[in-house]
Amino acid sequence: MTKPYPPPGFVPAESSVEGIQVFKPAPEQEDAQPVVTFKCPQCGATTAYSVAEGGLTCTHCGYYEPPEKPIVGKGAEEFEFKVETLERAAHGWGQERRDLICENCGAITSLPEGALASTCPFCGSNQVIQRPANQDALRPRFLIPFKVEMTACRKAIRDWLGSSWMTPGALRKLADVHRLTSIYLPFWTFDAVTHADWRAEVGHTKTERYRSGGEWKTRTVTVWRWESGHVDLPFDDILIDGTTRVSNLLLNRIKDFDLKQLASFEPKYLAGFHAMSYDVELEPAWDIARGIMRERTRAACRSQASTSKIRNFSMGLDFSDETWRYILVPTYLAPYTYGNQTFQVIVNAQTGAIAGQRPADWGKIIAVLGAGLVPGALTALLGVILGSSIATLVGVGFFGIAAVISIVIIVMASRLDDV
Repeated sequence: MTKPYPPPGFVPAESSVEGIQVFKPAPEQEDAQPVVTFKCPQCGATTAYSVAEGGLTCTHCGYYEPPEKPIVGKGAEEFEFKVETLERAAHGWGQERRDLICENCGAITSLPEGALASTCPFCGSNQVIQRPANQDALRPRFLIPFKVEMTACRKAIRDWLGSSWMTPGALRKLADVHRLTSIYLPFWTFDAVTHADWRAEVGHTKTERYRSGGEWKTRTVTVWRWESGHVDLPFDDILIDGTTRVSNLLLNRIKDFDLKQLASFEPKYLAGFHAMSYDVELEPAWDIARGIMRERTRAACRSQASTSKIRNFSMGLDFSDETWRYILVPTYLAPYTYGNQTFQVIVNAQTGAIAGQRPADWGKIIAVLGAGLVPGALTALLGVILGSSIATLVGVGFFGIAAVISIVIIVMASRLDDV
């Protein structure tokens, strides 16, 4: 009787010899989790995760259901870079959801089933369509639950909009921040240990005496000596954005998330919230993390040199103990309109940190700069007319100080709407 191929428990593997079939043990498969819906067991209404209560709640009858899985924090499991790890990983959201596709900016957002979303949370456009959610991407294994409630977040955004004198006075009142979206964003975390051997010429300054023109003089010279060393540097939880739809500049300003609050993923955490799957894959995210580790290791190597004067630096670098996680972090997105422009604001929904764009009131800024520059210029001019060198020097001094301050203000104002 002919035995079946591949044998039970094995799958085909790549063969380097033509005509020879090779099989490997099949990777372990995670048990398929049923797709869940969130209907209240008491009254049948739709339940949602409550930030205040920390669990599923029903606004109709008051039903409450806490999460089943505990906070695991930085002890959350990490995964090695193996094909088998990806093959046995769970996929999809584990619940019925729909994708909101923006035809303006291209962002794809996952919505709770039945959500009536008509605008993109990233650009504010209403040119959107819905479709059944893509369930092919990796399922996040951990997330940080929401801690900041939407009401408090909306007030904090309005206060932040009015916190700079360089913005229009009416910005806090007129900015439309009603389209506030609570959304989980994707991130990758990476751990590794770097091992580096370095070698460089290091400069040492010394003073020497020499004779010139019949007399002794001194001069400072640099003596270059070869030095070398070794660095072992551990890295823990390097956070890399999993999406390109939010400005990296804004994300870097708010991504001080406390990973000690990581919880094992449960679909109920997403009930009532938007979520986004990664569009930055694992491999390119790891390339970014390795670049960060490489630069920090390079700095650690250079710090071992006996002086800061270094040339002909070279470094051999190896990585070990490389692991990763795919997690979701809580944020609020608030694209708002002012005048005819759309601006973006993002809030860390764990800590309350805010980053975003604000329009500059250049009329107000120019008036302030003029108030600082004109008195100095007039004083200097008056000193020249009256022949007073003291008045001229004082005016020039005030004007110079005001000019430096003006440059700083202009740079700060020009960055208000950076993304």
